[in-house]
Amino acid sequence: MKIRNGISAAALTAALVLGSVAPALAHAQLRSTTPAAGSSAQTAPAEVVVNFSESLEGAFSTLIVRDAAGKRVDKADSHVEGDNKTTMRVSLPPLEPGIYTVDWRAVSTDAHRVNGSFTFRVGP
Repeated sequence: MKIRNGISAAALTAALVLGSVAPALAHAQLRSTTPAAGSSAQTAPAEVVVNFSESLEGAFSTLIVRDAAGKRVDKADSHVEGDNKTTMRVSLPPLEPGIYTVDWRAVSTDAHRVNGSFTFRVGP
C-alpha cells in the first residue's frame, strides 16, 4: 500500500506541476489589428497597431509594412508600448492607393517567438 500511495503522491505532484506550467508555455496570439486584416479604406492609416494575448519583448518584436512591390514603407519606428506590453505600433507616412502587407514578429516575455503577416488596402 505504501508504494501505491507513493506513486499516487508522485503522480499528483507531477500533474500539479505540469498543470501550472502549461499556461506559461503558450505562445502570444495575435488578437486584433488596426487597420483590420483584409480591410479596405479610402483614407490611409497613420500607423499600424497589433494587439497580442501576452506581453511582448520589445527588443525582439517587430512590425514591417511593405507596398505591393515589396518595398518597406513604414517609418522604421516599430515598438512595443511602454504601458501596454501586449500592443505593438509602427508609424506610416502618407500612403498611395494600393495593397500593403504587414509582417510581424512577436517574442513573448517567456521567449516564445511567433510571426505572421496580413494585408490591407488603401483606396478603391
